[in-house]
Amino acid sequence: MESAMDSSAVRRPLALAALVAVTMIAFAGNSLLCRAALKHTGIDAASFTTIRIASGALVLWLLVRQRGARLDGRGSWLSAFALFAYAGGFSYAYTSLPAGTGALLLFGAVQATMVGYGIWSGERLRAMQLLGLLLALGGLAGLLLPGLSAPPLQGAVLMLAAGAAWGIYSLRGKGAGDPTAVTAGNFCRATLFAAMLSLIMAGSARLDAAGVGYAVASGALTSGIGYALWYTVLPALRATTASTLQLSVPVIAALGGILFLGEPVTLRIVLAAVAILGGIALVILNRHR
Repeated sequence: MESAMDSSAVRRPLALAALVAVTMIAFAGNSLLCRAALKHTGIDAASFTTIRIASGALVLWLLVRQRGARLDGRGSWLSAFALFAYAGGFSYAYTSLPAGTGALLLFGAVQATMVGYGIWSGERLRAMQLLGLLLALGGLAGLLLPGLSAPPLQGAVLMLAAGAAWGIYSLRGKGAGDPTAVTAGNFCRATLFAAMLSLIMAGSARLDAAGVGYAVASGALTSGIGYALWYTVLPALRATTASTLQLSVPVIAALGGILFLGEPVTLRIVLAAVAILGGIALVILNRHR
């Protein structure tokens, strides 16, 4: 993968834009594939998680091997557990959450975790950053308030936990070395945790061809290749650009949910999306200014 997409290709504006677009669609595709599998097929959440992680591990391992690199000592068990916690919470949350709502909760929780860590470690927020943080938290609170259009509480809590786990995973991954190799090592380790979950939940395990296909696509394509693409284009992007581009993921997931899964659009989700994504944008843009 990376050998095929050399640095000169990534530097070309049209090629870079195309790769970024494909990457964002892949990240949003995780929500769509997981929701479609757990709503429309017979697969259970534990089996989906295990197949997704194992498929991602295999693809990332093959990509690293293609470059002639090795996984020896890459990644860590703690990061792998955070990755597993994200994937498991993500799958169980999507047994009840719409794709767009889940992606919005996930992204909000990821960013809240990372901003919270920055504050805890001594980072001082500017006035506009503080306003953005309050706006995003208000959007999350508004989305979760009881009402006819509120998301199921259990699913929402699970997705917020998954987002916090992914935020921790992202923080631990900063400066950890070759990101593709590190991610591959963490996926390989996380496979063990996922297998243990499947063993514990063996009594309720359900598999069918469509569900397995969705899980493999989520692991191999939208996770494994998606992450490899992201790490390929990331060096060509400014930090602000990279952060703000990811704001598109919940929007793409919501549109995909409407177009492909028949999910409704509610005023609550539209207002929450504007508040959460707008607030996060204020934090990101003022952080890098």
